Amino acid sequence: MLKININNITETEKVGYILGKLLTGGEVICMTGDLGAGKTTMTQSIAKGLDVDDYVTSPTFTIINEYQGRCPLYHFDVYRINDVDEMYDLGYEEYFYSDGVSIIEWADIIKEILPKERLNIEINKKDNIDNREIIIYGNGEKYINIIKLLSEKI
Repeated sequence: MLKININNITETEKVGYILGKLLTGGEVICMTGDLGAGKTTMTQSIAKGLDVDDYVTSPTFTIINEYQGRCPLYHFDVYRINDVDEMYDLGYEEYFYSDGVSIIEWADIIKEILPKERLNIEINKKDNIDNREIIIYGNGEKYINIIKLLSEKI
């Protein structure tokens, strides 16, 4: 597990960018945190690290946006789904078990269908408007290694 105290948005962007550079495809990243905690900012920065040129927006109403970079990026925002059956209708397994990177905002809403092996990112607001605590933990050797590399680079 890696805990990072963030003092401003630039530091959040740096963590996301470095993480994006470490990803090779086939990863699932599950994000949790309050509204406005920085999940989309983190996703945008991971996308930059994956060499995605497009502007990344939260797919609040479409549930998923797809981007091309070094590998495909599948950005899910499941805040508005009412039932995990909606994820089955989207064919989520094709994304989660592909050679792309799947990032799921509000992942706790669909926890029963998440892969066992994954990278979890929890973003918590602190006292100051810009301060955050980012907690990153992995399930599976691949993700534990990513966290180790990330901790060496930040």
